[in-house]
Parts: sequence; C-alpha cells; structure tokens
Amino acid sequence: MNKPTNKLDQIAEQIRLHLSTKDAAREKVLPLCREVIRHCGNAIRAIHRQEFEQAEELLQSANNLQDKIKQALADWEEFGYSGFVRDAQKEFAEGNITLALVTRRQIPTPDDLDIDPAAYLNGMGEAVGEIRRYLLDKMRQGDLSRGEELLGAMDDIYSILVTMDFPDALTGGLRHTTDNVRGILEKTRGDLTLAVRQKELETKLGASQNS
Repeated sequence: MNKPTNKLDQIAEQIRLHLSTKDAAREKVLPLCREVIRHCGNAIRAIHRQEFEQAEELLQSANNLQDKIKQALADWEEFGYSGFVRDAQKEFAEGNITLALVTRRQIPTPDDLDIDPAAYLNGMGEAVGEIRRYLLDKMRQGDLSRGEELLGAMDDIYSILVTMDFPDALTGGLRHTTDNVRGILEKTRGDLTLAVRQKELETKLGASQNS
C-alpha cells in the first residue's frame, strides 16, 4: 500500500518547476526595469537642457521596454504590482509628465502610458520636483515669464494628490510623496514671490534712474 507521503517528491518537483519559471521571468524583467529608469532619468536631464527631441526619443525607448516587461510578465500578473515594476512605471510617468508640462502639451493619462494608476500618481508627484528645478533654472536666468504658469501646474497636481486618501498599500506610499510635494510647492511659491518682488524693485530703480 502506497504511503500518502510517496507523492511528496512529485509535489515538490512541481512546485520547484513553478518557482523556477517564475524566478526566470523575474530575472528577465529586473534589467528591463533598470533600463526604463535609466532612459527616463536621461530624458529628464535632456528636458532641463532644452533637448526635447532627445527626451522624446529616450521616453519612446522606455515605452518599448515597458512593452517587453508586460510580455515577460504575461503569465505572472502579481509581478505587475511589485516594487521594481512600479518604480519603473513611476519614473516613466515622471518623465512624460515633466516633458508635457515644460513643453505646454496635454498631460498623458495612466491609460495613455499604460501604467498602474498608483505608479502614475507617484510619478506625477515626482514631476513637481523636476518642475521646481526647471523653474529655478529659468529664474536664475532672469526669466520669470512662466513662473505663475508652472507654479499653478504644481498647485493643481498637489490639489489632486491630496484628495487621494487611500491606504498606502493601494497607492504605493503616495502620502509620503504628497507631503514632499506640499513642501516643494511652498518653497517654490516663496522663491517665486521673492524673485518677482526683486524684479519689480529693479524695474522701479531703473525707471527712477532714467527719469
């Protein structure tokens, strides 16, 4: 009579095969996620250098990699919510949203980018930091022409994020991102107000000297 434990080796082999296949998919996706993050980081640097065509090309490369990630994870849906995949999607959202705001284009939706909404929201929050950096660069050059416009965009993003009152398990730690956005927004508003007042003072001084 066969013992109930006689099938343990067979069960163990089935589990081992399952986990090996799953691990292979994970190992395939990890470098792809790192490449997405690298392309998006380079795209953001290109945006700050006003090299918008290069930024678009890098983001398109990142998009192609995102497609490969989805194909590799077709049989492993749970990996779509893992940290390494969400981080790549977050960076992808950040790059695309930053480019859209700087170039005055329509901000892409999560569906447009085909990414998880939680990763999108965190990427939107991260984009606020890049907009601040872009705005400060312009201010240092004496260009305040887009100050109110970009500050308004940052404020709009914060207004959206602060309404997403859901557990961090659903939003990927969005509460922390939102807190950072609030601090960035307050600092940027103060910096812009100071720069505008200084510009007005310089204009008045220049006018009085020429009169």
